[in-house]
Amino acid sequence: MKARGQIEGACAVTSLPDVSEVKLNLSAWRTWFLDAVQLVIGSVPDDSAAIFFQSDIQRDGIWIDKGAMVVRAAEDSRAHVLFHKIVCRRPPGSPAGRRPGFTHLIAVSRAMRCPEFLPIPDVILDPGRLPWVRAMGIRAAAHAVRFARDQVGAKLIVDPFCGVGTVLAVANRLGLDALGVERSRQRCEHARKLIVRLEEL
Repeated sequence: MKARGQIEGACAVTSLPDVSEVKLNLSAWRTWFLDAVQLVIGSVPDDSAAIFFQSDIQRDGIWIDKGAMVVRAAEDSRAHVLFHKIVCRRPPGSPAGRRPGFTHLIAVSRAMRCPEFLPIPDVILDPGRLPWVRAMGIRAAAHAVRFARDQVGAKLIVDPFCGVGTVLAVANRLGLDALGVERSRQRCEHARKLIVRLEEL
């Protein structure tokens, strides 16, 4: 992302890995995470948006709010929050244990302003099918991709941490080109094969 710079016509939709997925200690991961958010924001034009799905994590009995980390990094990039929604990963009211029952869905931009009417509920109760245990749901991803297509006017969806390709498959199904990067060969193979049906959106 550093070498490429801004990608014309792109909107980023991604979920950055947590500390259990990278070979860093917690302190180094925090620094890496904040830097990575800023790189994602810098990869899209100023009048576009970067959309993040981030679930909080628990380490040694302490909760780490990854949504707050996205907002902090955005502010350091001179970007502002367009919207902050909640995606339920479990039915509301059910105990979650060590894993959070929700995910933050946060859109940020340096120049864009949030539209007066935003057709995304504040709480998304059904994320849709999860192609992988850590994946964002297909319906939740569709909310983000539709925002990118209809409100941002994006022609390309970029997911620099694409995992099993949920965002890419949703973008293709909704008529957009998509570009993803994933370092796990197994997840790349899954992403190449992932198909989303229209009725899942």
